[in-house]
Amino acid sequence: MSTSLDETLRTAVHDLADGAAPAPDLASRALGRGRRLRRRRRAGAAAAALVAVVAVTLPFVLLRPRPTPPPTAPVTVAPSPVVRSAPGPDWADGPLVLPGDWVVTGTRARTGAAGPSYLLDRGRGRYVGNARYDAVLPAPAGSLVAVWDDDRPRQVGLVDLARGTTSWHEPGRALGSPNWSPDGRRLLFTSQRVGQSGFVVLSADGTTRSHAVDTTRYPCTDYCFFLWTRDGREVLLQQTDLSRPRSESARHLRRGVQFFAADSGRPTRFEPLPGDPAGPWAWSPDGKLVAVQGQTEPLLVEAATGRVVNPLPVADVVWVGDERLLYRRPYGSRDFVLADTTGRELVRQPLPEDFSLAEVTIAPR
Repeated sequence: MSTSLDETLRTAVHDLADGAAPAPDLASRALGRGRRLRRRRRAGAAAAALVAVVAVTLPFVLLRPRPTPPPTAPVTVAPSPVVRSAPGPDWADGPLVLPGDWVVTGTRARTGAAGPSYLLDRGRGRYVGNARYDAVLPAPAGSLVAVWDDDRPRQVGLVDLARGTTSWHEPGRALGSPNWSPDGRRLLFTSQRVGQSGFVVLSADGTTRSHAVDTTRYPCTDYCFFLWTRDGREVLLQQTDLSRPRSESARHLRRGVQFFAADSGRPTRFEPLPGDPAGPWAWSPDGKLVAVQGQTEPLLVEAATGRVVNPLPVADVVWVGDERLLYRRPYGSRDFVLADTTGRELVRQPLPEDFSLAEVTIAPR
């Protein structure tokens, strides 16, 4: 544009401006409109920023992997034991085989109760009734049965079922707690005479050997009786812990069991067991574990250290394998049970109804 034209246009604009009247509230309206525009712009910008943030964040929220839940412990349900069928009415015609391949060798009515008693005649493979003797104790192997007659208070009879013979012997006075050696050839008694304690071994041929034990050196003050070991070479006596208090209302605490040679009575070794074994088969086949009756409950313990492995349902158990125990349930039906070393029942064997209240002896088949 030329200079003269600029000047002409500027002069015309000034002339128009001088003649124009100012519009009322123009400034205030302009300011208000400006504020409204600024607010709209800020709101729009904020919305745009929010959309941008959401656009950036939302994919991460949607695509973020869910946290892995903590692992839950597997729920293990112990399987129910296998329950065998109860023997039929003809049970006496053959051996009652228990889990672990043991058999019932004899029964007798409990003290104070009436009822028949039976013996397993291994030669004939059936049970025979006993109505002659006041007490019987079949050997765990072979054909011998120890019998007692109230008319012979100082004697014990050895009945040989295979030969049909009976011999009577007087192994000593004031003898108690008879128990057979695992081979079924020797009968062990605890001597309970005043001033003389020890054990007596009666052999199948009638030979008797007596062995005195120094109970001052090897003290036992509660439930004291000699038992065979699993190999039959030694016998043992429970040992009281004299450093602990004793009461008539509770079993005396044990410090262990002392072993003696069965043929000579010589002290041999000691195991620090916190309770009493029930018999020679209370030890595991390798001798490392043993079931005992502790002061308050049955226990499975390490033989060498006395360390408690776990409690057991009963203490009167027999080992029928490296990790299998056989025992009779203490309550209810009183079935025989095959269990693992924790006491978990694996197999349950009912007995004839006649045996529900009877004392039962068992042995390897």
